[in-house]
Amino acid sequence: MKNVFFVTTIIAFAIKPLVAQDIQDYSKIDLMMMRGNYEKVIDTCKLILTHDSLNPEIYYKMGIAYQNTLNEDSSLNCFYQASNLCPDNKVYNFSLAKGYYGKDKLKMAEPLFSKLYSTDSVNWIFATYLSNIYMQSGKFDDALSIYKRFLIKDSTNYIYYDRAGLAYLKKGDYSPAIDLFKKSLSINKNNINAIKNLSYLYALTLSTDTAIQLLSKGIKIDSTDIDLYARRAQLYYIKHYTKRALDDYLVILASGDSSKLYLKRIGIGYCYNLQPGEAIPYLLKAYKSDSTDYETCSFLGQSYFKISDMSNSVCYYKKALNILIPVNAKLGLTYVLCAESQKGNDSNMDAIESYLKAYAINSDPNLNMIIANIYDEKLKNPEKAIYYYQRFLNTQRSSRMKFPPKYIEKVEKRLEFLKTDSPK
Repeated sequence: MKNVFFVTTIIAFAIKPLVAQDIQDYSKIDLMMMRGNYEKVIDTCKLILTHDSLNPEIYYKMGIAYQNTLNEDSSLNCFYQASNLCPDNKVYNFSLAKGYYGKDKLKMAEPLFSKLYSTDSVNWIFATYLSNIYMQSGKFDDALSIYKRFLIKDSTNYIYYDRAGLAYLKKGDYSPAIDLFKKSLSINKNNINAIKNLSYLYALTLSTDTAIQLLSKGIKIDSTDIDLYARRAQLYYIKHYTKRALDDYLVILASGDSSKLYLKRIGIGYCYNLQPGEAIPYLLKAYKSDSTDYETCSFLGQSYFKISDMSNSVCYYKKALNILIPVNAKLGLTYVLCAESQKGNDSNMDAIESYLKAYAINSDPNLNMIIANIYDEKLKNPEKAIYYYQRFLNTQRSSRMKFPPKYIEKVEKRLEFLKTDSPK
């Protein structure tokens, strides 16, 4: 207890000069901050606040100290107290707004940054934070109004063109976005960010070859940017330039990224390049990552077939079939459910089309019966009804599904009636 009392007394004496000077001289606190004695700063500020609880500067300095100890909640609370006590102070408001932004509390950060920006519209830092919030909130036009203001003031800054281009891109307005990224590149031809965004826009607007050329230019500028290879490989793959895609995917793999997609596409690239032996190890690694991928299993079956390993070829083709069978069953059921809804909506021809698609998948003889009923009762088309009643009777004989004899008898009687009653 004596030791605790002694330490407290020492601290009290240490800050006594500060208190005596109405807490106007904070050089000692600043010195502690510069030396990295953040815990001491916090203790000192707390002690000062016991005498002066309405001092915004002390709250601010304590917030900085907490920030350096990675105590974000306490730091934010201190900045809030400072801003609340002195609401027109830009430094306090900026620190609080950044704290909210860092914790993804954009709705709380936005009014603070808006206020800061309105008082200093030439401050790019304030503008950047506010426009980022607008972009994340989908307020692209609000963000554009900021970027356009800066472009008017300085049309030689490629960053402003990049930001405005991205806003148009996110907005789905591709033509002005392309123009802005082009202008950005005309100012800074090595702007990789603009190259990536512009190539993406070209790909979206079906100018794939132009996008590939642009990415190739980017790779010449920075051959260590793996994302450029990934983007170009994707476009090569879409255009079925599998050998070129293969080369890019091998670069990505060499960089340490061995994701399933890249492994699979390397394997497929070797398959198309007539190198099944080289394809198999990559496809096996992809299969190990995801054994439910039909495409991987199918290309493994194909690769083993080409090297005359029929046992493994059969094995992987069967795996591919096992993946497809449940999918087909669900697809067939979905067609039936859709047909029921179409029938309920009195869209009878659409319903028949859906039932036929389901039948092509699962050969359920009962579907013929349902179609026959629609033609018979809804559409009053005896000729078509006769055809599907007869098909039902033919298919149910070899089907695993067994129908009661009385049910079959009723169908036969209805079929006979329609044949007799229908016009010759």
